[in-house]
Amino acid sequence: MRTPAEPNPPRVDVVLPCLDEARALPWVLERVPPGWRAIVVDNGSTDGSAEVARAAGATVVSEPRRGFGAACHAGLLASDADVVCFCDCDASLDPGLLTGFVTLLREGRADLVLGRRRPQGRGAWPWHARLGNLALARMLRRRTGLALRDLGPMRAARRADLLALGLTDRRSGYPLQMVVRGARAGWRIHEVDVPYRPRTGKSKVTGTWRGTAQAVHDMRAVLGEGAAAAGR
Repeated sequence: MRTPAEPNPPRVDVVLPCLDEARALPWVLERVPPGWRAIVVDNGSTDGSAEVARAAGATVVSEPRRGFGAACHAGLLASDADVVCFCDCDASLDPGLLTGFVTLLREGRADLVLGRRRPQGRGAWPWHARLGNLALARMLRRRTGLALRDLGPMRAARRADLLALGLTDRRSGYPLQMVVRGARAGWRIHEVDVPYRPRTGKSKVTGTWRGTAQAVHDMRAVLGEGAAAAGR
């Protein structure tokens, strides 16, 4: 059963999975809305990211198991807020935009809010990554009926509801598994356009064909899980 909308302003944590993002962290952390807690999950950085985050006042959690899902889930488990937001920590997305996401949750208009990335400038979103995302969105539509156009990392939901999903993927399939299991649970999933800037530094996933292929492989496995569950 989904958690009802909060009558008062909810406590909010922003989970920021981090692998060697020392250059981007100051820009990201200064844009976290006042009163919200930033949880930077260090996923094995060697560039001093954890120290930069602590100096900026963020809570730092260490997750030695490599993987986007491992970092996101460690942040979710470390949170004690009513609402948990997720945002990349590479300065491609502005966490200040998450206030609108939380408003939709608070007003009871959505159970999961996703950011649809809208590229701003050259190099913001490589074509191979964009095509892979489009293919997965189409597969998701066929499997679940959800008319989503992006499966990006920027999102918000109530912490109790997220924990109830029992998410198990610890790699690139984590964001998609959240959507698939949320849809299966009857969640209202809302998509909001967000500007997508060129990231600071090189992407560990979409910056390479190999990384993109691995992400698509992980997400196809999640869609297979959803199809098997629907057939039972």
